[in-house]
Amino acid sequence: MIIKKSSILFAAVVTAFVFITSCEDGKKKEEQMRIETERVEMEAAEKAKMEQEAEKAKEAKIKEEARANSVAGQAMMNEDLTTLAGALQAADLSTMLSEPGEYTVFAPSNHAFEKLSQKKRDELMLPENKEMLSEVLTYHVVPGVINSEKFAAAIKGADGSYTFKTVTGEELTASMNGDQFVIKDGSGKKAQVILGNVPASNGIIYIIDTVLMAKK
Repeated sequence: MIIKKSSILFAAVVTAFVFITSCEDGKKKEEQMRIETERVEMEAAEKAKMEQEAEKAKEAKIKEEARANSVAGQAMMNEDLTTLAGALQAADLSTMLSEPGEYTVFAPSNHAFEKLSQKKRDELMLPENKEMLSEVLTYHVVPGVINSEKFAAAIKGADGSYTFKTVTGEELTASMNGDQFVIKDGSGKKAQVILGNVPASNGIIYIIDTVLMAKK
């Protein structure tokens, strides 16, 4: 009888031990699964973060390249447009001509600005005359991209004298002198395009030999 009771007790102890061991193994497996799940989630989150940062860096690089190749960027890089680049900064127009858009810009060369009297150049660059400078510069900016082929076709279609509006709402008139484009401003003064069809990320540039002025 004592042996039977001992056997039952032993069996109960073994069963309890197996049960406890099984529970502990189950807990260990659950803990391992939890740790593994957290590890996988952390790796996935880290990968997503790295991909997001890489995408942002790529977008920033594209934007930087676009700004460098923009109208304002081209002006800053061109040795013949340094006066224009300085004027754009003084008039707070560099940002406008650096951002995405579609513009046709008649860019006065350094020589074009030198044709103005020293008094007029000094006047335009005075801080208190920023608005006046802005008006002069934006008179050289036309909405939309007009390449040389479209320009020539428009002039031909208008019987040799094509009138169009700048972003200021004022008018310019284009004509041809042989194979050269000529731009007449509101005051009747003419500028010749000395280099055309210069591509920019936000438009196209025509370098001209005279600063254009709207009709007063």
